[in-house]
Parts: sequence; structure tokens; C-alpha cells
Amino acid sequence: MHPSAEEFVSLARERYDFEPVVEEFPEGTKTAADAADAVGCDVAQIASSIVLVADDEVVVSVTSGANRVDMEKVAALVGSESARMAEADEVKEATGWSIGGVPPICHSTAVPVFVDETLTEFETVWAAAGTPTAVFAVGSEELVEMSGGEVVEVAE
Repeated sequence: MHPSAEEFVSLARERYDFEPVVEEFPEGTKTAADAADAVGCDVAQIASSIVLVADDEVVVSVTSGANRVDMEKVAALVGSESARMAEADEVKEATGWSIGGVPPICHSTAVPVFVDETLTEFETVWAAAGTPTAVFAVGSEELVEMSGGEVVEVAE
């Protein structure tokens, strides 16, 4: 297992008493469609962690792979004028993970997490496990609970 995926498993166990079963795909799961094809689920079941900066606040939007995050909606959720995609260094600093492998939990700082309401329609969703080639399955309710996320409408 990739060292970043091992670190994710260790942190999930330590922080949440959760034992994620990580699946790795050498061809990668860089897009929601790639991830869905790899694990054999609907693209809407992919929980993509999108790191944004709203004014100066870093936030994570855990968005269904079938949706695009609406920057204005996320900005409004934190009382900001606007939001943008975080730069690679901002992602790493706020979450401890690199773009493409950011899980919805186990961040290195306390960032607000918003969970796309669409994800709650599924019993199980799939999310990144620390690298662009690793994913894990989690119950949507469990994801919301562990992430401390607020279930909201974030889709365009």
C-alpha cells in the first residue's frame, strides 16, 4: 500500500476508530468517472473532496462525482463574497494531503467541511484515501458524522 494511503488508514483508525478498506488502482482514479469505473459504482457515489478558499478561509466541499461544486454557494455558506479553487500548496497545508488524494476526513487542520446533499441518497460512497490511486468505501451517514460536515446544497 502506498505510504500516504497507509497514513490515512492509521489516522482514520486513531481519530475515528474507523478501519477503512483501501483499494488501490495503478491506473489512477483522478476523475470521478475514473474512480466509478474502477470500483464499479455510479459516478454519483464518488465523494470528491474539493478544497476551496472563500476569502481567506479554506473549506472542503465533499461533492458527488455527478455534480460540479458551485463556488458562489460555498462562499455564501461561510459568509464570503467569493470562492476559488485552492492552490496545491494551500491544499497540502490545510488538509495534509495532495490534490487528487484528499480524503473527506483526517485533515491536518480544522477546516469546515460541506457535504453535498446528493451523497446522502446513497448507502455507500467512495472517497480518496490519501493518493490519486487509492479509494475507500464508507457509509454516507458515517462520512457526514466523521467529517463533522454540514449537509448542504453545493451543486451548480
